[in-house]
Amino acid sequence: MKPDSKTPHANGALAARLILLAVSILVALLAIEGAVRVRQYMKYGTTAVVLNAYVYDPKSDLWVPGPQMNRKQIQLDSGGFRNPELENPKPENRIRLAFLGASTTFCAEVSSNETTWPHLVARELSKRYRGVTFDYVNAGVPGYVVERSLRNLRLRVAPLQPDFILYYEAANDFAKDSRELAARAGYYNEKWDQPPGGLARVSNAYYLIAKNFKIRERARRQKEAGTLRYNPDSLSAGYEARLVRFLRAAHEIAPVVAVATFAHKVRHDQTPEEKLRGSEASLFFTPFFSPEEILDGWDAYNRRVRGAAKESGAILIEGEDSIPGDDAHFFDSIHFLDPGARLQADRVVKALVASPEFNRLVTSHGGQLASD
Repeated sequence: MKPDSKTPHANGALAARLILLAVSILVALLAIEGAVRVRQYMKYGTTAVVLNAYVYDPKSDLWVPGPQMNRKQIQLDSGGFRNPELENPKPENRIRLAFLGASTTFCAEVSSNETTWPHLVARELSKRYRGVTFDYVNAGVPGYVVERSLRNLRLRVAPLQPDFILYYEAANDFAKDSRELAARAGYYNEKWDQPPGGLARVSNAYYLIAKNFKIRERARRQKEAGTLRYNPDSLSAGYEARLVRFLRAAHEIAPVVAVATFAHKVRHDQTPEEKLRGSEASLFFTPFFSPEEILDGWDAYNRRVRGAAKESGAILIEGEDSIPGDDAHFFDSIHFLDPGARLQADRVVKALVASPEFNRLVTSHGGQLASD
């Protein structure tokens, strides 16, 4: 049989088309990645891959904010904390405030370091008292539960010699406790705090696609399985015990300790549609609950905050519902925008100024209320 003289040419044309197709796909993917990063820069002031913003600290055995977290509205000090550089040694008349928790303390959603609620608390206390100065450590780290915050306190914050420690966080413990319960009941089988790997560490576009796929998959499974029935008071019992341990450890480091009830967007007096919108971020982490069940959980965890404050002797900061549960104050279910952060700071300052224990701390440093 006579060989086809066109075969080499045909094979070459096919190879060229395949190469062109591969190049076209690569260009399209790079364009998508570029568009995602441009949008991210416009919104957050950085093009860094989300998952690379944290670095491993071998001294504390914790993942903490790293240099790539620095961006237009977020600035870290040399220790990886979201606050101005601290004076060391600490001046004699200086009161150092330390704020611990997770993303709701770190406040990535507000417009600048100066609009985080820890900064606003320090600024307002500086106006309320004379004869003393204040600085602060914003040691909130997104994703932390109480136990990680305790390690953060002992190994990273304690050496900074805080005079006052405030803890604010319940969402991550609520999510962790809920997922463990759901896993035992067969509603959930994911490792909730395992970070994505592979392409998610080099591509923001892939990270967002994978995240949205997970949201859809969780919603599908939740619809098939229905909601998980649970006892909020039983679920939250372990959180109170962990929180008491944290607050007692904080008392060993600083003379004055406080804990704040947790603010959230969903409220009892909202319509079903408003409750659903107010719970969207919470439903991502606990897809097996309804908005009403999430709201019951928040109530239970805040009761545990109050119980832990009483048992440990910490100052209790109430008034979580003084922050309206709407789009003007909340970025999502739990994170503040600038107006929400201002009201969060207001309730903290109000409680501290009214606290005899905090005022004794100020007096011991040579200060007093400016109105005295």
